Amino acid sequence: MAVRQGTHVLVTGAGGFIGHHLVTFLKGQGYWVRGVDLKHPEYSRTDADEFEILDLRRWPDCLEATRGIDEVYSLAADMGGMGFISQHHAEILHNNVLISTHMLEASRRNGANRYLYTSSACVYPEYRQTDANVVPLREDEAYPAAPQDAYGWEKLVSERLCLHYHEDYKLDTRVVRFHNIFGPLGTWDGGREKAPAALCRKIATAKLTGQHEIDIWGDGEQTRSFCYIDDCVLGLYKLMRSDYAEPLNLGQDRMVSINELANLIAACAGVEVTRRHVAGPQGVRGRNSDNTRLLDVLGWQPEISLEDGLARTYAWIEGRVRESLAATDRRELYADAV
Repeated sequence: MAVRQGTHVLVTGAGGFIGHHLVTFLKGQGYWVRGVDLKHPEYSRTDADEFEILDLRRWPDCLEATRGIDEVYSLAADMGGMGFISQHHAEILHNNVLISTHMLEASRRNGANRYLYTSSACVYPEYRQTDANVVPLREDEAYPAAPQDAYGWEKLVSERLCLHYHEDYKLDTRVVRFHNIFGPLGTWDGGREKAPAALCRKIATAKLTGQHEIDIWGDGEQTRSFCYIDDCVLGLYKLMRSDYAEPLNLGQDRMVSINELANLIAACAGVEVTRRHVAGPQGVRGRNSDNTRLLDVLGWQPEISLEDGLARTYAWIEGRVRESLAATDRRELYADAV
């Protein structure tokens, strides 16, 4: 997996959680990296050689992003947690179709020789995920198609587009299906955060305010597997360096309930919390990654334990919550003084 000297790499979505980490990883491997997004990374400076603010829904911006690029890691997407993607179907489908189709064609026209598309476990049919004790999902089980939400439908169609660009235009494409990636430097509030970050925020707030009750959507028995960010970016790199062109799962294969996830995070925080179950979008009842093909293709699978990843993530989010609470206190003191 040696780096070809002088290889120019593009990471789209480089202002987001996974893209930001990926830029740093690729720079560590010796690549020249251009990052592109609608915004700069929120929590730390980018390590990209160039960072450009571009709107990849627009064809001219995609041509600008891909100029002089050898390899593309296509992570840009309009997305968020379950609360967001379950309520913005038209917006997500519209924006992501434009990003995916424009980026593939611009990469082809500008002569990129390899293109990695980041798909999602949301492509898997809802009828395979109706039980919390779900059978792990294999890559060949995406059909007959019945993805979850508009987000999943767009991902599945764009997977097909990558396949046809590979067949018709000989663009060397890779497709990865993420299973719940988490870690520091990601969205942790505002409505677009994923379950691990949301629970870290809720538990940190409970710890720091002394109000040890947290809300969980539904009964909390819905199940998922969660993959730490460092494993994610290493897996992306290994897939890009492989010769495998079919969709591939990337995630942990350890399934836990949301209630269990909350307990693990509370242990990281060193507090006991009471769970209050409330109405809210829950997604499918159960989802887990079958890593058989991942291990066969890459000779590797994610290695960082859920406990270790949560400990690192919780520590970072508790710091953000502490800062936010302090800022609120300062504003209230100022308001009282005025």
